[in-house]
Amino acid sequence: MELATFGAGCFWGIETAFGRVPGVVATSVGFMGGRTDNPSYDAVCIGNTGHAEVVQVRFDPAVTSYDSLLDLFWTLHDPTVSILNDMNTGSQYRSVIFFHSPVQEAVALQSRKIVQILNRDPIATEIVPAGPYFLAEEYHQQYEAKQRRR
Repeated sequence: MELATFGAGCFWGIETAFGRVPGVVATSVGFMGGRTDNPSYDAVCIGNTGHAEVVQVRFDPAVTSYDSLLDLFWTLHDPTVSILNDMNTGSQYRSVIFFHSPVQEAVALQSRKIVQILNRDPIATEIVPAGPYFLAEEYHQQYEAKQRRR
């Protein structure tokens, strides 16, 4: 199994999309890339922790590739806008790929180059090493699925 971590706006819908991919065995939502340990959702939403809302994806590379996950990532948000995705504003909603290995870094950089060729506007997506991952509160996990069950 491998991990992939993506920030692409509000993490609820992003988690749902990645959870539908064959070969994805688990998803969770949380925070990465900031300067505060164990931040709460409220603290991240205020925007002063430096964290991005992210989805962490555990996947079986024999079933789905990191390239396939990146292809989906690019379609889920506007990667030309650094701090605004849909109705969410702030650096906590930034477009970011947190890589977990040198191979993921190289694949992500190549993928961003291709996306840039296809876009008129500059791609704002950061590609940075994964750091500590802080799991969001339980009520955020599989949020959209929980809402459909109500």
